[in-house]
Amino acid sequence: MDLRKPHAMSVLGCFVFKPNLKKRKISVPIEDYFSARNNESEDSKLRFETYQLMWQQMKSETERLQEELNKNLFDNLIEFLQKSHSGFQKNSRNWGFQIKLREIPTAALVLGVNVTDHELIFRSLTEALQNNVTPHVVSLQAKDCPDIKHFLQKLVSQLMNCCVDVKSKEEESVQVTQKKTHCSMDLLSNWYKTVTQKTEPKIPSKKRTTSSQWHSPPVVLILKDMESFTTKVLQDFILMSSQHLHEFPLILIFGIATSPIIIHRLLPHAVSSLLCIELFQSLSCKEHLTSVLDKLLLTTHFPFKVNEKVLQVLTNIFLYHDFSIQNFIKGLQLSLLEHFYSQPLSVLCCNLPEAKRRINFLSANQCENIRRLPSFRRYVEKQASEKQVALLTNERFLKEETQSLLENLHVYHVNYFLALKCLHNFTSSLPKYPLGRQIRELYCTCLEKNIWDSEEYASALQLLRMLAKDELMTILQKCSSVFKSSSEKQLGSTAKKIEEFLAQFQSLDADAKEEEDSSGSQPKGLQKTDLYHLQKSLLEMKELRRTSKKQTKFEVLREKVVNFIDSLVRDYLSPPETQPLHEVVYFSAAHTLREHLNAAPRIALHTALNNPYYYLKNEALKSEEGCIPNIAPDICIAYKLHLECSRLINLVDWSEAFATVVTAAEKVDADSTPSEEMNEIIQYPFISSTMVPEHTELPANALWEETQDGSSSSVPATHMGEPDLNSWLPASAWPSFSCCGF
Repeated sequence: MDLRKPHAMSVLGCFVFKPNLKKRKISVPIEDYFSARNNESEDSKLRFETYQLMWQQMKSETERLQEELNKNLFDNLIEFLQKSHSGFQKNSRNWGFQIKLREIPTAALVLGVNVTDHELIFRSLTEALQNNVTPHVVSLQAKDCPDIKHFLQKLVSQLMNCCVDVKSKEEESVQVTQKKTHCSMDLLSNWYKTVTQKTEPKIPSKKRTTSSQWHSPPVVLILKDMESFTTKVLQDFILMSSQHLHEFPLILIFGIATSPIIIHRLLPHAVSSLLCIELFQSLSCKEHLTSVLDKLLLTTHFPFKVNEKVLQVLTNIFLYHDFSIQNFIKGLQLSLLEHFYSQPLSVLCCNLPEAKRRINFLSANQCENIRRLPSFRRYVEKQASEKQVALLTNERFLKEETQSLLENLHVYHVNYFLALKCLHNFTSSLPKYPLGRQIRELYCTCLEKNIWDSEEYASALQLLRMLAKDELMTILQKCSSVFKSSSEKQLGSTAKKIEEFLAQFQSLDADAKEEEDSSGSQPKGLQKTDLYHLQKSLLEMKELRRTSKKQTKFEVLREKVVNFIDSLVRDYLSPPETQPLHEVVYFSAAHTLREHLNAAPRIALHTALNNPYYYLKNEALKSEEGCIPNIAPDICIAYKLHLECSRLINLVDWSEAFATVVTAAEKVDADSTPSEEMNEIIQYPFISSTMVPEHTELPANALWEETQDGSSSSVPATHMGEPDLNSWLPASAWPSFSCCGF
């Protein structure tokens, strides 16, 4: 609706049309969008298929990792639930005596502040409980339970739906009427009694072994966000449940994001004493992130990699925003998609045998893309003149060399990750962690530059030269396990060298005992003396050791180990930018990733108001910098005029400038329209676009600053910087901010 037209002044309305499902537009496949911008590339479809295959493999790996990390937690939780219900399982009449003083078994599940990951954990937990403990599992959220009435309604509705597969349709209709009429603990008790008195239900799931053997399984209630529930709702439900516990066996699971102390803050002692609480702690978010990086990036199973800046963007969002593993994985997926979308040679970002096969079918344009790569250019410059000519002119020779370079890149990654993990084992326990405590910190440093040129690395080597024998042997054993766990056969000599060092350290034990026996009689001369002679003797011994510079066998061996690690780092931890064709597998557009993932509302609003074409993609809105489009939305015109003003804004001048732009845009003839009517037509959209909404401060600040200047000729302001518009339009004609049309 154009507010500048005369007929727009009479009525403003909002009309809602329900979409016709039969006439809904058919969505375009994703691969079509993927190839729409890459018409010049003949392998866009192949790149999209490669992206899909690799992402499915990475997704499966993350899901498997999630199951492994949650297995220990779920096993302990299931064991607690089974023990809590064992008394009722043996004899339901003695349930009240088995759980002292009607205490409700409660598991306090501390999951951390990564709230966005909790839904996935609760979904897996619900499935595990239904397969091993009970089919009656209910999950509630605070937003659905503002009071005890809605709490019971949600509980009853979900419990009734749990047994749809074992009840007839007639019973389902009865349950629906019950849910609509009355929901109480008596209803739940009667329902549970009816369910347990029946014969053993036929459960279709083959996994359900333990729960299917119980004739009276408990009811597990999961409160996903325990901190968000009101005290009254929790208090009333716990009090009612404790009274009916002998006929309605309930087990509570509290999902806690902060600290278990929140239970005692929300519940008074009289209520919390009715709970038999046991604490369960999930894996730390940072440890989970380390596991994800190890499975997805610090491995050669997936050829896709990211450079230091991209990894820094992803980890910064994780550490400073949400601690969400799922969001980190989504950011990694976006990086993968953007790499295959923007890099034509990403068609070679696949497993090594398949990449070699695809190289044989590269077109002339793709060969030129290889020659344009900066890393390949540097590689060509280092070759002999004859080989340079062959690489730049002979496609067959170029393909053979590309296959060799990709194989070298694969070997480089194998050696790189083994050396990185070995170095991390040596430096992760050093005082003050000069190279970082987490392996991702060390990985970012190695991606960015030659780590051996940094001061932190020199400091780490000095600290390594002060380690004790037990510490060195423990670290060497960890390094040995790293090489043994690797399926690759690279760095075989390094693994043997580590085993030799371990054997030499073990052989020092016998020599150390002999030295202790031989030096046992030396301190006898210093047993009885005064402080002066004792200090003099110690200084002489120190000076003698400094001048002689004779090292023990352990010190010599320790120095060899440190030098060995130093040579390992210098040989295999060079940055990826030094490798030819690293652009094929490395994604480096950190700025693109930051634009998509880093929310900047203020910048987005400024862009939308200052350049509406950026989001609307309307060719008519295109304009030169500093110009205002003729058909721009009213709020955009007002905002761009506002930017042209200084610190203080005169409303009269602002309104006249707006009228000038509008009349110039629509070519209004002053003779054809009365001036008063024209003023109303122009003033109305201006007032609509400058009304102060509750969620913004931009116009309010501008108008408020204007009203503080007594010399200004602007309209006086009322509360919150809003101008007094009585002289402009009647109060009944004031528009709301939602009518701005933007």
